[in-house]
Amino acid sequence: MIVELTQYVSGVFLVAGAIFGLLATLGILRLPDLYTRMHAASKAGIVGTGLIFVGIAVVSLDGAVILRCVIGILFLVLTTPVSAHLLARAAYFVGYRPSDLTVINEMEDNTGTEPK
Repeated sequence: MIVELTQYVSGVFLVAGAIFGLLATLGILRLPDLYTRMHAASKAGIVGTGLIFVGIAVVSLDGAVILRCVIGILFLVLTTPVSAHLLARAAYFVGYRPSDLTVINEMEDNTGTEPK
């Protein structure tokens, strides 16, 4: 009984993670510039991957696998926002312009320079 319940719960987490992964993919394909694409990939991607890790942890019923899933989630939560920020900042200073749809450009206010 409990094994069947964990399989259903794990299935829900896996499907929800796959849906968030699909949303991240659609965001990468449809959004207008690098900065909004990176936002979609970093936010929806980490949620999707986190949900998949939770689904794996629920179905495994093994302490070692659960620990690896928790460590994987922590690693993603700590590294994904930092790497996305650094990549966006480097792209801005190299000269990649935000889309014309961008209303606020706080980097221009902070640096005093417009990208090339």
